[in-house]
Amino acid sequence: MLIAEESSGLEDQLGTDTVVSVADLHKAYGRTEAVRGVSFEVRRREIFGILGSNGAGKTTVVEILQGLRDRTSGEVSVLGLDPAREKNRLRRGIGSQLQSSALPDRLRVGEAVTLFARARHTPVDVAATMTTWGLTPLRDRAFGSLSGGEQQRLFVALALLGDPELVLLDELTTGLDPSARHATWDLLHQVRERGTTVVLVTHFMDEAETLCDRVAVMDRGQVVACDTPAALTAHHGGPVTITFSTTDGYRPDHLLAVPGVESATARGGQVTVTGESAAAVRVAAALVERGVSPVDYRTHYPSLEDVFLSMTGHRLSEKVSS
Repeated sequence: MLIAEESSGLEDQLGTDTVVSVADLHKAYGRTEAVRGVSFEVRRREIFGILGSNGAGKTTVVEILQGLRDRTSGEVSVLGLDPAREKNRLRRGIGSQLQSSALPDRLRVGEAVTLFARARHTPVDVAATMTTWGLTPLRDRAFGSLSGGEQQRLFVALALLGDPELVLLDELTTGLDPSARHATWDLLHQVRERGTTVVLVTHFMDEAETLCDRVAVMDRGQVVACDTPAALTAHHGGPVTITFSTTDGYRPDHLLAVPGVESATARGGQVTVTGESAAAVRVAAALVERGVSPVDYRTHYPSLEDVFLSMTGHRLSEKVSS
């Protein structure tokens, strides 16, 4: 694939639904290779997640997409442009919130929006922006006095000034309390409804599962899996586990005949059944037929945490050497 100088030519090659295309991307710092052969595509109007532990190479990839860092090798197209050669043109069409984003403590919210609006290449209605993102009541508040959730709301608003086609958000909710995190998730849903394409870098499994249409799982500088959260958990997350309690003497042998069930064991009045996702409903129906109605019937579906462990051999929170 060739990276064209003009956006129209490359969009013809990739298709108008491709906003970002990365092929065999490498980034080395001396002998240390931070990104090793990464490839993925981001489609228009989706929330695309890049998931991985700290040091996996996520931020490096996003900085290359913005033209903030040069690649060692590989091919990259963002909005039909090469970030390494067409940085100025590219920045007119994207918005971003970096992992280390910060503003002067004494800068007021209204001043920040006005200042950043002047830097955009398209006219920005500051008052409308303040209203859209619920910043009007905070207009005269200094940045340093804002809560974590309020600061993130401001950062999202600044990233979306001028209605960019693509916005890149790096660790948007790190350090926020649960309430502020969920409020920030609501903001991301609003961004999606506006038709903006989002690349979301995160190391939070629940965030990726809740927000993302597709997820690229990174480990040690490589993409080890890329698909929808549902497909990843179905194919790589392991079996569904069903547990329930019964009275003494119950044997679950009959559940082995239920389609999709892989195992059924009983120990001390606790029954554990494993199988494919559809087995949960079938097992429940089989129990009703036998007149067994446990009050603590519980189903554990595999999560992205299970996928990450299966694909990498370690948990997301574990530190591993390259």
